[in-house]
Amino acid sequence: MSTAAQMQAKAAATTPAARPPMLHAGALEGRVAIVTGGGTGLGRGMAETFAALGARVVIASRKLEVLQRTAEALSGEGREVVPFVADVRNRASVAALVEFTAERFGGIDILVNNAAGNFVVESAAMSPNAWNTVIDIVLNGTWNCTQAVGKHMIDAGRKGAILNIVATYAMTGNPMTVHSAAAKAGVLALTKSLSIEWGRHGIRLNAIAPGPINGTGAADKLWADPTIERRMRENISVGRFGEPEEVADLASYLVSDYAGFVTGACFVQDGGLWLRRPTLFD
Repeated sequence: MSTAAQMQAKAAATTPAARPPMLHAGALEGRVAIVTGGGTGLGRGMAETFAALGARVVIASRKLEVLQRTAEALSGEGREVVPFVADVRNRASVAALVEFTAERFGGIDILVNNAAGNFVVESAAMSPNAWNTVIDIVLNGTWNCTQAVGKHMIDAGRKGAILNIVATYAMTGNPMTVHSAAAKAGVLALTKSLSIEWGRHGIRLNAIAPGPINGTGAADKLWADPTIERRMRENISVGRFGEPEEVADLASYLVSDYAGFVTGACFVQDGGLWLRRPTLFD
């Protein structure tokens, strides 16, 4: 058997079998959630799990067709997932998203800032537009959504949970993705700062730093090269990439009442990869 075939067989053997959500049915009953970047990848996985646990979910991104397909696939059997076209970089667009959600469902309890942008580029050759694009989506977009939803919660006297998706290189750095690392580091600082400031309002903020997860945009952009993928897999302690459902389980816990004493934290979920400290593009 070839080395590649051996690696595939090992990955298949260690990939967890499909299972129901971690939390019990109804754990998010009555909650209203917004998930940005909710049409694909991690966002879709979190939206699906939240809906399965009883939440009503609005998924947002710039691509209506993708959102509609996802909403249709995830709705039904008592689940309600609604699409809304929004650009997190645009404050008016974000305000419209918040207004739509609050009017449709009576309020907002959960926000997941998952929308992101990233690509590999030599830092010395990076254009101003490349830098600004990623910073605008990841850092400014997260702030736009967080401030708008946080203000809604505070004005309504409504407790809530805000979850930000970051990356381990926000803490360690990484070559060739300096724009994303800087933006995610800013999001992590935002998470910690607001967890202190808004705790008195009953608003909790936490973050998840996922590692390599199958079926995501990052998989296509950052480790499409088989050599890079092999290096990453070899340095993951558990010997495999993660699955969107695993991130969704952690996310559902963090936005639920079970995590009522958890705020200002960043949970690394990467199978031990970051402890080995390899970088993607050395």
